[in-house]
Amino acid sequence: MTLARQHPQPTVRCGIVPPYLLQQLGYGDTLLLDDRIRSRRADRRRGGGAGDGDGGAAAVRGAWTVHDTGGSTDLPGRAVRSAGEPASGDAAVDEAAAGITGALALFREVYDRDSYDGRGAPVSLTVHCGRDYANAFWDGTQLVFGDGDGEVFARFTKAADVLAHELAHAVTERTAGLVYQGQSGALNESVSDVFAACSEQRLLGQQAAAADWLIGAELFLPGVQARALRDMAAPGTAYDDPRLGKDPQPAHLDDYVDTTDDNGGVHINSGIPNRAFQLAAVAVGGSSWAGAGRIWYDALTGGDVRPDSDFAGFAAATVAAAGSSAAAVEEAWRQVGVRPVAGSAAPATGGAAPGGPLRTVRVRRSGGFVGRTVEAEVDLGGGDERAAALAGLVDRIDARAARPASSPMPDHFTYEFDLDGQQVRVPEQDLTDDLRAVADLVLRPDGPADA
Repeated sequence: MTLARQHPQPTVRCGIVPPYLLQQLGYGDTLLLDDRIRSRRADRRRGGGAGDGDGGAAAVRGAWTVHDTGGSTDLPGRAVRSAGEPASGDAAVDEAAAGITGALALFREVYDRDSYDGRGAPVSLTVHCGRDYANAFWDGTQLVFGDGDGEVFARFTKAADVLAHELAHAVTERTAGLVYQGQSGALNESVSDVFAACSEQRLLGQQAAAADWLIGAELFLPGVQARALRDMAAPGTAYDDPRLGKDPQPAHLDDYVDTTDDNGGVHINSGIPNRAFQLAAVAVGGSSWAGAGRIWYDALTGGDVRPDSDFAGFAAATVAAAGSSAAAVEEAWRQVGVRPVAGSAAPATGGAAPGGPLRTVRVRRSGGFVGRTVEAEVDLGGGDERAAALAGLVDRIDARAARPASSPMPDHFTYEFDLDGQQVRVPEQDLTDDLRAVADLVLRPDGPADA
């Protein structure tokens, strides 16, 4: 059994719905609520709050524990069901229980991995988070699920692959530690979709050639023109709806999207390695979890994938791990325009956001599970009632001191600020209180959302 390298990273929030999609829908409240939940959780972890770390409440109750916040955002909430206990009668609780049981079984029974850390860490889950909360994420400590908005999204526990997707972010965090930016970030997202597909296909008993390869097919309510959140077999075709817009995922490297949004387009560009995996799974044959899934897992944990690996570097690691299927795996990558190159790393990205006009405060937020981007600005001299408060904040913020201390995290947001000419880009876990206050004022005109 190969020992995986450990690459510790800061606490991660990994939302299933890309921020660009939340922005398209105008769900600024969901984006703000995401921020508040994640910042609270980070504060609790730094302060050693109850329920944090690998143990906490779940450690007392068994291999996993589902909690219920009852519509609040105070995590983890009240423990309502643990491993070995009967169904609760609450649909979200019991869906979460079934989904996490299946995902843990995939890693344990197929890949000989005991929980996300490989050492049996208990898993904490929270359901009924927030009011009309349209997202799900892994925050570095637990899995969190909203009930949806009742208009576009149903409850996020309905899709078993969403549970597996978020758990897989925890596995990636504890193994290759793929940096959540650019190509390595898109690989981070793709790996979660890979094991989400493997887990769901295993639960359904589907072979790779017969599977639909949809991610989040159960998330959308009737009337929404969407088959799923993503289609691994045909990226860019999952939805085309007046509210959602058209699925923007590319299926080939020639169409790679260069953007500063969503940590360099991690949710959009994940369609390229997703398609490579689907092609490989069908070519290798049999089940996705025992065939190509085994190859992807061995590559992820084998030591050849670096935190900054790009598509070519990850592809080379899968070819090296494929044994007699190496030619089929290499051909799958070539069909999406990726030539496997060992040791290849993604170029460094970052820097200041594009500047705006002086005497203007602009905030741009991207990333999150949905991958949507939201942007707004306030003219400090235009009579806006927020101008005075923002001017005071801007006067005391030193953009140089606000530079990020850590790398972007999966499904977290990234903020780009133009503070009257001072420009800074900060991952959400590094937001200062002043920067968070600026974001609340600019992105929500009537002030911070109720927590």
